[in-house]
Amino acid sequence: MIIEEKRALELIDKYGSPLYVYDEKILRERCKELKGLLPKKNFKVNYSAKANTNLELLKIVRDEGLLVDAMSPGEIYIEQMAGYKPAEILYIGNNVSKEEMKYAIDRGILVSVDSLSQLEMFGRINKGGKVAVRFNSGVGAGHHEKVVTGGKKTKFAVQKDFVPQVKELLEKYHLTLVGINQHIGSFFLRPEEYVDGAIAFLDIAKRFPGLEFLDFGGGFGIPYEAMHRLDLSLLSDMLDDALNEFLADYDNKDIMIKIEPGRYIVAECSVLLGTVHSIKDNYGRKYVGTDIGFNVIQRPVMYDSYHHIDMIKRNGQKKETEIVYVCGNICESGDLVAKERELYKSEVGDVVAVKDAGAYCFAMASNYNCRLKPAEVLIDLEGKDRLIRKRETLDDLVRHFEV
Repeated sequence: MIIEEKRALELIDKYGSPLYVYDEKILRERCKELKGLLPKKNFKVNYSAKANTNLELLKIVRDEGLLVDAMSPGEIYIEQMAGYKPAEILYIGNNVSKEEMKYAIDRGILVSVDSLSQLEMFGRINKGGKVAVRFNSGVGAGHHEKVVTGGKKTKFAVQKDFVPQVKELLEKYHLTLVGINQHIGSFFLRPEEYVDGAIAFLDIAKRFPGLEFLDFGGGFGIPYEAMHRLDLSLLSDMLDDALNEFLADYDNKDIMIKIEPGRYIVAECSVLLGTVHSIKDNYGRKYVGTDIGFNVIQRPVMYDSYHHIDMIKRNGQKKETEIVYVCGNICESGDLVAKERELYKSEVGDVVAVKDAGAYCFAMASNYNCRLKPAEVLIDLEGKDRLIRKRETLDDLVRHFEV
């Protein structure tokens, strides 16, 4: 998201700091881009809502015609509030309880299980029902080991060698397997990585005739740094070729093909604004202290992730630059938004703008150190701003205590 500096200052003065700002136009553009990925196929996009579950953003995504995934009863609840019908939601559980699984089943929402024991649990509580299974084809990719969700070192999905055991459980509980899904990991920028996983996945699909859908997963990257964009045209061609080869011998020629992107949909539509409150030199390092702690944005701390940062000057003068560490207000040495970053020389009161903050940022926000979660604002298609999530208050910190 690109926001004019004057507008950024106006928004932070109006709504407070820190502040997440979203651009509806960019959000809709990203939805449209991915909807056109496979125009020659029976194709649907499932938004992976864990990236950002703001209710108003979900409404926009649904208005653009995207389906949705859920990872918890909480996500199901919010998605249904946003207008999603049970048939539009795929619940992809991971090590869930019987109660969680039943929450989805009772609402008529299709469940994808990711282990043999979870398939057994599903069969016991929903004998004769429809189910999906998440498989691990052995291929993984991602920007950090913590987000690789395929291959030999991950907790996710059913190993491809266990297809016979899956079939035994389906027969044992008279279950109908309507689809299979996978996810190789988060943040790829080379189409080859995704297509390699898709081809391995299709080898599993061949062993299950009559499927209604195949879900190749998400992980579509965006250029956080000065890097190339994901070539969607090339990805489209490569996926189409792989699918054509698969469909030549598969019994359901009109099988639905799905993907489940999260980051690509929402990351670039947001900027996180914060305020400079302190500047200090500590043994040769310059620290710019802000109110953007890792309770507000956790990705840099968790994954050493890069976000482009702009320094917005209150006095409008940008003369000198300096190498700084941008840090937050959390009592942890690791509370850094950026390391050794060249920014315009800052003063107390200036505003820091953290780009591409729409995915896995507010969604991971916490109340660590009893800090309050920030407000969220949407800039609509007419350029008007409106509050879409209130800033927390101190009362919110004690709302659930028994006093």
